[in-house]
Amino acid sequence: MNELHWVTGDTMLHNAHGDIPERHYLCMFRYLHEKSNIEMSKIFHVMRSVLMVLIFIPVFAHGQQTDIDWISLNDAEKRMEKEPRKVLIDVYTDWCGPCKIMNNTTFKDPTVVEYINENYYAVKFNAEGPDPLEFRGRSYKNDGYDPNRGGRNSTHDLTRAIAPVNGRIAYPTIVYMDEDFNLLTPVQGLQRPAQILPILSFFAEDAYKEQTWEEYQKSR
Repeated sequence: MNELHWVTGDTMLHNAHGDIPERHYLCMFRYLHEKSNIEMSKIFHVMRSVLMVLIFIPVFAHGQQTDIDWISLNDAEKRMEKEPRKVLIDVYTDWCGPCKIMNNTTFKDPTVVEYINENYYAVKFNAEGPDPLEFRGRSYKNDGYDPNRGGRNSTHDLTRAIAPVNGRIAYPTIVYMDEDFNLLTPVQGLQRPAQILPILSFFAEDAYKEQTWEEYQKSR
């Protein structure tokens, strides 16, 4: 209202109950035209800002890794030929509660996800799955698998080969291997981010070659 009063001057008030001179119509038209241009300019800038946000959100989201790049063991063999890395195998079962918790929490933690993706080939392996596997020149299978069986099933040969700790198999088990697929160690049980991160760095940074796990923990 102040802007309108400023454009038309006192004459606008004086002619509130009568005809408004032509020159004031022109002033009003010019004002409304300029006002319209200003409003359109504001709308344009707002729309452009919104579009820029919509364009760059996927870029930022892509920059932050949200999921571990899980691959098969055979794919890890192929990638290893081009870029050697340590290997992490999540040995799980469909009925294992702690496996599901770890998958939905620890393996979703941004720091854990980023570290694993940058330093490991990550493999998920169903400890009781039916699929045969050729790995490092050997055959592994699960002859006792029963597709009609609910819950627990028979144990896969590969699970028996890499997952036992002191002869005992438990789930989840995270198996660590070096760049030649030599077994470094299986680690059993649910691990939170604060628990798994030191283990990840212990192997990825080759600290295990110079220190025991106990020494490494004390040095951190």
